[in-house]
Amino acid sequence: MLRLALKVDVDTDRGTRIGVPNMVADCREVEAPACFLFSLGPDQTGRAITRVFRPGFFQKVSRTSVVQIYGVRTLLNGTLLPAPHIGRRNTAVLRAVRDAGFEVGIHCYNHYRWQDYVHRMPLEAVRAEFVAARAEFLRIFGSEAKTAGAAGWQSNARSREVYDEAGMLYASDTRGGGAFFPRVDGRVFKTLEIPSTLPTFDELMGRPEYPDSAIVPHYLSLLRADRPNVLTIHAEIEGMGRRELFRDLLRACRQAGVQFIRMDDLARELLANPAAIPVRDQVQVEIDGRSGLVAAQAT
Repeated sequence: MLRLALKVDVDTDRGTRIGVPNMVADCREVEAPACFLFSLGPDQTGRAITRVFRPGFFQKVSRTSVVQIYGVRTLLNGTLLPAPHIGRRNTAVLRAVRDAGFEVGIHCYNHYRWQDYVHRMPLEAVRAEFVAARAEFLRIFGSEAKTAGAAGWQSNARSREVYDEAGMLYASDTRGGGAFFPRVDGRVFKTLEIPSTLPTFDELMGRPEYPDSAIVPHYLSLLRADRPNVLTIHAEIEGMGRRELFRDLLRACRQAGVQFIRMDDLARELLANPAAIPVRDQVQVEIDGRSGLVAAQAT
């Protein structure tokens, strides 16, 4: 049987306010569970202009209509405009996701800071960033987070250490392959890693080989029966600018008999037999359609 887990990364204040309620409604329409991972601190999206120096950045920006998707206001947050605090401003929205029966977890505290600087931060700075996210999550939900998925799939030994300290059930920081226990710099970490196995919408959008009419069939062709499939979606893209295409994908999956599964249920299923979970080296790799490097397991 084809099984699919949905992981929703929420990067911005606008995505939280608009995209998240849309995605809750769309997932409930087809009875699809999803794990919503929230950015919980200041929205400094505007500062991400520094990524202009990354290989492939201009190509991605030109084909994905960044301004249209994120909005001018979001692209000025933290530069010409003040950075809104996502957690404090959207507490009711976040709680409504949990109250609707969806899994909730941590994406980050400051998305820009984690995605662009986590590899330069010492352990204490990484720990402080994640502790701030945990504290805001606790304030909003009244309980500790049990899962996290790193902003921009940026992960290293220091971020793995703070995950282990927090007692996460699992994390989803990497791309490609089956679940594993990460080994970084020779050290094996105890928090289970469940990678995203499918390309994201923004890695396909605007490419001549993937017109809108081809995207849903392409996703269906990538689903594998020998292991659970995990798709990362974004509140700012599938929940807003490309919402109808995402709804088409959900309906097509239902019609094809795909079973939607919860990420936390999958983690518990895997951890019932931890000896069967491999240890794999975590490395940084290029992903087709994405600028910069992301975390993945060595093949």
